Amino acid sequence: MFRNKNFALLVSGQSLANMGDILYITSIISMIYQWTGSSFYTAFVPFTITSAMFLSSLLSPLAMNRWNLKWLLTFSQVGKTIIIILLTLLVTEMVAVPFIIVFLLIAGIGLLDGCANPISQTLIPYYVNSEQLVKANGFFDTITQIIQAGMWFISSLLLIRIGSNNLLWVVIGLFFLSSCLLSFLNSVQSSNTKQPSPFAEMKEGWHILYRTPILRKMAYIEGLDSIATTVWIAAILYVFVSERLQADHQWWGWINGAFFLGLILGSLYCMKYAKVVENKIRKVFILGAIGAFFSTFLFAFNTLPVLALILAFSFGASMQIKGIPQHTMIQTSVSLTQLSKVYAALGALGTGIFALSSLLMGWLAETFNVQLVFLLSAALMAVISILIKVNQQVFVKGNVKQT
Repeated sequence: MFRNKNFALLVSGQSLANMGDILYITSIISMIYQWTGSSFYTAFVPFTITSAMFLSSLLSPLAMNRWNLKWLLTFSQVGKTIIIILLTLLVTEMVAVPFIIVFLLIAGIGLLDGCANPISQTLIPYYVNSEQLVKANGFFDTITQIIQAGMWFISSLLLIRIGSNNLLWVVIGLFFLSSCLLSFLNSVQSSNTKQPSPFAEMKEGWHILYRTPILRKMAYIEGLDSIATTVWIAAILYVFVSERLQADHQWWGWINGAFFLGLILGSLYCMKYAKVVENKIRKVFILGAIGAFFSTFLFAFNTLPVLALILAFSFGASMQIKGIPQHTMIQTSVSLTQLSKVYAALGALGTGIFALSSLLMGWLAETFNVQLVFLLSAALMAVISILIKVNQQVFVKGNVKQT
């Protein structure tokens, strides 16, 4: 698998893009806060990105039905490179630009990311044999999580050393290299299906979700997951450390680090024991969901910082042990030509719910208390575990049955 040229190019290209994304977000958030001193404008950056990705997930099937997936992925990265060059020139030349222009450029990058994400997941089964999907998904997720864990730390150091303006030039270099690598992928055509109208094309992925029992259940799980996992975003964890643990802010960073370490080791476990995961995919899926529930439930009642580290690690590992079988079952439940539309629909569902539930959980934490939101999250995790257990006969690799 690791000698597979296309898979290596896909992982390398997406890894460089992910590095650039984190550096870009770090730089732009720092700039906006320096310009305005406003937490509202700063918080509006991730909201703008998530909203744009949601819109893109709805619209991307229109492009997937018309153009080659390899070139769609490549040109989305080229588009991001062009936009980041424009943004960099504007801020480094100290041009008095209205904030609306800056946020439109940020939204443009989010739109292109929302198209690229489902395509990258779709391309994996095109380039990797079915027998190696679990290992391939595990490797892809491991690299992604290592980058996310490491680059936030590195981005902070670079921000201090070279400043936010120069950091954007580094992003341009990473995006350019990513575009070059992705351009060498073998061509992949998504679908030649002609729909009677653009609206029919947009709803095709949703229609597949609805009429495929395993995907319909996966959509329920995706929606519940998107609500439940919002409590683990950095902002709510910060409040938990301050109010519940009553610990120094350094513990906030350590708990985030433990969570990412859990994600990484969960991926490594699925890679090392890929055959076991594949042969017992339903059981692993259920155990991952139950582990996430218990980790969140115990975390809600915990007041010890050291135990919080252990539980955050456990939650991350459980979510990844659940997530890799989930991806594998999705990738083998429909034809490859339909897969990009399925991922686009799931992406729209996940980002849309996540954006709204982030605001809801933040309001609940501020209005009531932060323990309540973790208990609510645990309750949703319990519902997910029950949903998987009750419908366990549906959750098998290669279940292509439709209704």
